[in-house]
Amino acid sequence: MLRFDVPPVWSNAVRVDALLTFAISAAALLGFPYLVPVLSVMSLVRGFLGHHRCPSHRLYAGLLQKLGMAGKQENAGAKMFANKLLLIASTIATVLYLAGSGMWVLPVSALLVFSFLESLFSFCVACWAYTLWYRLRGA
Repeated sequence: MLRFDVPPVWSNAVRVDALLTFAISAAALLGFPYLVPVLSVMSLVRGFLGHHRCPSHRLYAGLLQKLGMAGKQENAGAKMFANKLLLIASTIATVLYLAGSGMWVLPVSALLVFSFLESLFSFCVACWAYTLWYRLRGA
């Protein structure tokens, strides 16, 4: 379902968001797991309020526009869905870490892989699932 109630997002700004998610996930796996809640906060804002309200996304979009490297504008619906899934995974990882379980590594590892695919290849697994869901549901 396309979202026209929120502004579209710049494709390369979303890729930088994914690169930040990748960097935080990698840092968490390398011994800094207390950084994972940052992903929860960022994804909460981007997933429920919109990318246009996320300070980091606005910074990237503004810088990329000034440099002429913002890419193309995309509908924000699928990206908001992806951020809702990011919120779920990062919250689960945070709760598991705070509970003293080593299982927090699993959702963070998934975030690492999926954010790598988005940042490097512009392939958003959650966006693909979002589109498939609405195609199957509408059929």
